[in-house]
Amino acid sequence: MTPGLRNPVLWLSAGHMVTDIYMPVITSILPLLIATRGYSYFLAGLLVTTYNLSSSLTQPVFGWLSDRRGWALPLSYSLLISAFFIVMFGFVEDYLMLLVFASLAALGHATFHPNALAAVSRLCSPGNRGKVTSIFVVGGNIGYAVGPLLTGLAIWYAGLPGLALLFLPAGIMAFLLWFVVPEECRPTAGRQKPAQDRPAFPRTPVLTLFGASTLRAWAIFGALAFFPSLLVSRGFSLVQANVLITLMLLAGVGGQIAGGVLSDRYGRKEFVLAGLGLSFPAFVLFMVSGGPVSIIALLFFGFALWSGFAVTVAMAHEMMPHDVGLASGLLLGVAIGAGGAGVAFTGVLADRFSLESALYTLPFLIAGAAVLIYILRYPWKGKPAEEREFSPPAG
Repeated sequence: MTPGLRNPVLWLSAGHMVTDIYMPVITSILPLLIATRGYSYFLAGLLVTTYNLSSSLTQPVFGWLSDRRGWALPLSYSLLISAFFIVMFGFVEDYLMLLVFASLAALGHATFHPNALAAVSRLCSPGNRGKVTSIFVVGGNIGYAVGPLLTGLAIWYAGLPGLALLFLPAGIMAFLLWFVVPEECRPTAGRQKPAQDRPAFPRTPVLTLFGASTLRAWAIFGALAFFPSLLVSRGFSLVQANVLITLMLLAGVGGQIAGGVLSDRYGRKEFVLAGLGLSFPAFVLFMVSGGPVSIIALLFFGFALWSGFAVTVAMAHEMMPHDVGLASGLLLGVAIGAGGAGVAFTGVLADRFSLESALYTLPFLIAGAAVLIYILRYPWKGKPAEEREFSPPAG
């Protein structure tokens, strides 16, 4: 195996890609569940809500158990649990059982993120934390993007029972994570209980960062939810609109990689502010222009707004070096879940006023996130260490 393929960060990122394949599966099969099993839109949507809430709200719990009690489910088990209960949607028709399966699949998903990010954090140094964290996070973005495609191919091949084919990626990756990732990078149940005299993390800065991440997530999910409708109203077909949204997401993947690398060199707080600031004019240009200019602005908006996502996770790890599992659960679980819930309010505004009026609230969310990042007690890159209100740990 070449040195690059021995890199545990790449394997952990690949594991993140596979586990996030299963996130959009329930959403992808909803039309078929409604058509073949007679579920109402409410019952169908409740399956998605159950999955999302179970995952978002329990990630900090599993992170805390890992940090404070030394308990962490092996990553391979997390993958297999998530995949197994998603696959069961193809074979079980009882609705209450499907609600239970959605919750259990979400728990498998929820145990993966904080534990894997804790492993990633142990592989970082102060000079590469942004880059390494972004490599891991981008793996999940790719998995989320290809999940609907793989689901569609499985359904096309064998109907709902074809979901069984989706167990293959998890089975293969679980094997690889177990045997390829070094022991010190694999969380295992029963690890020695951590020391109880660890220093407390700075709660006010962490909550400030959490608030900024929630507002940014709200803006991100608001764009994902309502940009397709706006594009269709401008004359694009639904297929063309979805292709453009996919391209925007891919631009966001590029933004995250660039953000991780550049934040290591120029400062994390500086870069997050720059990304938020650049996304503001890109959004306005997208809204007021048309043709190629509008499309370019859309792609740059995705690049800029997503560029600070992994960087803020790295910042949280530096603020909470002894609680990286909890930090990961807060930013990748609760903040994203709360931001996604805010999209419902954006939808209410669209119903009451207009779609464009509702979308023009997104820059205010971005501006709010920027204000919180600016006042965050986190050091500027060029400020002497002795003048910093909060200094990241040396290792």
